[in-house]
Amino acid sequence: MTTTVRPVARAPLRARARVAPSRRRRCAARASERAARWAIAAVEPESPDASLTNDDLKPVLASARTFALRDVASLWVGLVVCVPAWTLVARVVDVGFAAGEAMAVVASANALVLAPMIANGAAGTKYGIGFPVYCRSAFGVRGASVATFARAIVGCGWFGIQTNVGGQALATMTRAMGFAANGTVLPWLGLSVEALVCYLTFLAAQLWVVYHGIESIRRVEEYAAPVLISLSLALFAWAVTAAGGVGPIFDAPSAFAVGGARAGEFWSALLPVLTATVGFWSTLSLNISDFTRYAKSQRDQIVGQAVGLPAFMTMFSFIALAVTSCTVVIFGGAISDPIELVSRINTGPLTTFLAMCGLSLATLSTNIAANVVAPANALVNAFPRSMSFRKAGFITAALGTLCMPWKLAAGDGFIFVWLIGYAALLGPITGIMIADYFFVREQTLDIDALYSMDAKSQYWYANGFNVRALASFVVGAGVCVPGFLHAVGANPACSAFFRGLYANAWFVSFFLGGGLYLLLERAARATNKAKM
Repeated sequence: MTTTVRPVARAPLRARARVAPSRRRRCAARASERAARWAIAAVEPESPDASLTNDDLKPVLASARTFALRDVASLWVGLVVCVPAWTLVARVVDVGFAAGEAMAVVASANALVLAPMIANGAAGTKYGIGFPVYCRSAFGVRGASVATFARAIVGCGWFGIQTNVGGQALATMTRAMGFAANGTVLPWLGLSVEALVCYLTFLAAQLWVVYHGIESIRRVEEYAAPVLISLSLALFAWAVTAAGGVGPIFDAPSAFAVGGARAGEFWSALLPVLTATVGFWSTLSLNISDFTRYAKSQRDQIVGQAVGLPAFMTMFSFIALAVTSCTVVIFGGAISDPIELVSRINTGPLTTFLAMCGLSLATLSTNIAANVVAPANALVNAFPRSMSFRKAGFITAALGTLCMPWKLAAGDGFIFVWLIGYAALLGPITGIMIADYFFVREQTLDIDALYSMDAKSQYWYANGFNVRALASFVVGAGVCVPGFLHAVGANPACSAFFRGLYANAWFVSFFLGGGLYLLLERAARATNKAKM
């Protein structure tokens, strides 16, 4: 039997020659379109409304950009090296996780939060706009104040917490130099005279930096980064040498293992801790455009953040946990607070003084960048005619002090109330902004409309407010309120369902707020098309 092999039909050479270039042109066009969506397109707005702009809110043009890749990475090194970040991984271990599990939680959380960090940073780099202007697209030119003030509230609280840490470092420094401590406690304040004086002194040092503007902040971060890395490595080398190894914490089993004190509770413990750890940097994931607007290119902001946040935060957490573990051998008990640790190292007043200088620098570099810029910009956005960044920074400092931060971060409330609580508040805003920029606007904004009070402007919505964004924000954050009230002891009868939502507050609020906003926007656009 003979089998006939049919030749495969092929297009003539000339036809194939015509197809190939056409396909290449389409691929090249798509690549060009993708590149254009990420390219810098910062321009001055035409005829901006005076109630929506001033020198601090205007787009930063490409010629005025000062943040290269090194500056973005240095910014994050300066942000990461701080006392709360140092103690965070030890607090995770205190929950019952083994050292390896705690490190995995920190690494995973920072990898997760990097995604919205880069996404929101992209708009800042492309258009040169900060957070208050950027969120006008989703919330409306007036509704943006809701989002910025939500971020400002958290920033003021963190500013106070970090200033209190800096004050504690100064107090230890003065005692090391031989000055007598005044431990008299002011009952109406809950703080000693010495602590109050040191708090105000450190506050004054930060205000000096704020007074000199955003460029001084960049310089502080640039020069602080190598110093802080060196001090961290020096403390690690001392601890490992003095303890003869990394100590017992790395050998301790997980409390969630079979036969452990919390056997079978791994997942119920993991989710709130992961949420809190994501929440630690969820503040910056929201207003990162306040910094990336100064980045010279998208590559600088993306690579700089990738190097500076997850990579360095994981390394820094390992150093912190190793040093804490070594203190068990050296001092007979775990010391997770670096200020207390340095005060216990008896190598002379000069060493203590220099170490405390390093801790003060670490706290200052973190606090100015992470906790002054966003609240200050929120005030500038609300009152552009009368408010400058400098004046708004001073008001932020006053509000941060009024919240009595020495009480805010005490005990278990730091993780389960403070970190998770504000993660629930900020999560839906982050989700809404990303959904708006990437899926509704497709990475294209109208700069003129962002600065316009014209009722026909696309960001005017309803009298300057986008009700769909505000409703999505309320729903996203609102579902976590019963669990939050339970965490603070005000809702003991809270159901397991709402406690579970609160345990995953950032993820729940992020996806619920962002998803609902996307559905509402698409429904509104479909309705408008049907009417045309």
